[in-house]
Amino acid sequence: MTGLGGCIGLIVVGAILTFATDWEMESVNLDVVGLIMMGVGLIGLAVYSSVLKRRRAMGALPVVEQRRDI
Repeated sequence: MTGLGGCIGLIVVGAILTFATDWEMESVNLDVVGLIMMGVGLIGLAVYSSVLKRRRAMGALPVVEQRRDI
């Protein structure tokens, strides 16, 4: 998963694990796993948005039109 959808997906799955489940495992705390997933999703979202801002600030390349007169 990459990009904006992957980050939002991590946040959603992490929130579901943290707040909507009551599963209990002896070796894994799913609340902590969910919080970690939400944190990684938020960090990824911040990085993605900063990269997107940088791309927009550079602007689009100029369009060069070539004409051939026959």
